[in-house]
Amino acid sequence: MFDTVLFPIDQSRQAAETAAVALQLAQQHNSRLVLLSVVEPGQDDPAAVARLLEEARDRFQAEGVACEVLEREGKPAFVIGDVADEINADVIVMGTRGIAIETDQPSTAARVIQLAPCPVLVVP
Repeated sequence: MFDTVLFPIDQSRQAAETAAVALQLAQQHNSRLVLLSVVEPGQDDPAAVARLLEEARDRFQAEGVACEVLEREGKPAFVIGDVADEINADVIVMGTRGIAIETDQPSTAARVIQLAPCPVLVVP
């Protein structure tokens, strides 16, 4: 059912907790797992992002799940949607820090839901 799972990750606690869900989904469906990290110019340290991706890949491989790693630059919600379309993702699995109800800025997860070309599984 889910041939390709896109798992956008960052350095948040929520992303680390969501990794278990992405892993389980990929294992259950024997899916292609693609890890994505989006570097926001001026906000993220590219070396730290590269280490994060390497550690995540190693963790998944230790569990027997091979994965591809992508690093892109830009605004996270837009890049996640573009990459999902580019790789023909069947589902995006991501964590959330909560939907920003009282601000004019929606959370990244809320924006991804609006922009994604496929279903989005948001793990609280």
